[in-house]
Amino acid sequence: MVIIPNFVVFEGGDGSGTSTQMDLLRRRAGPFLYCTAEPTEGPVGKLIREALGGKVSLGAETLARLFSADRQEHLYGSGGIVEHCGRGTLVVCDRYVLSSLVYQGITCGQSAFGEDLPLLLNRDFPGPELLFFFDLDPDIAAKRLEARAEKEIYEYRDFQVSVRQRYRELLPRYSGEGVRTVTIDASQSPEKVGEAVWNELQKLPILLKNA
Repeated sequence: MVIIPNFVVFEGGDGSGTSTQMDLLRRRAGPFLYCTAEPTEGPVGKLIREALGGKVSLGAETLARLFSADRQEHLYGSGGIVEHCGRGTLVVCDRYVLSSLVYQGITCGQSAFGEDLPLLLNRDFPGPELLFFFDLDPDIAAKRLEARAEKEIYEYRDFQVSVRQRYRELLPRYSGEGVRTVTIDASQSPEKVGEAVWNELQKLPILLKNA
């Protein structure tokens, strides 16, 4: 796998706190940080968000293809991840390829296409230099999700049990391809999780250089 230097990814099930940690990191890090997320705010990403919110009904295989198309533009489009990383910016992305292999792997696996489709669609994308997996018990995740005013189509306990299991299955294979992975107990307070994240980020060459 080709690795993109200066590229970091946050991964985890719904309710694991990836968005919270992105907000904390924005306040803490310097001007060399660029925070982004998938689905993006671009045209394809907006359609995906509508589907995740239950406003548009799309098949599992259609969503898998849309995620891949959104990622292609996110990486290589004007102002994309590759461009930012190439000019010495630390890029942190809330969700990336592994999310597709987990979520679309589950949903496509229940369809005629099978879980091979997400693997095929994402096999050529480069990996991040560092990947955080925020590990959380599905029961705790379910309690956190109950507090949300609006829920997405995957935000229920039984699905999150499958999500956690699949992350744990795929993570070793992903790290075996050259991505440094760090698993963090996401049941801790946001502040403790944030400290763990920051401690690992400081080991990156780009932060050592700017220290």
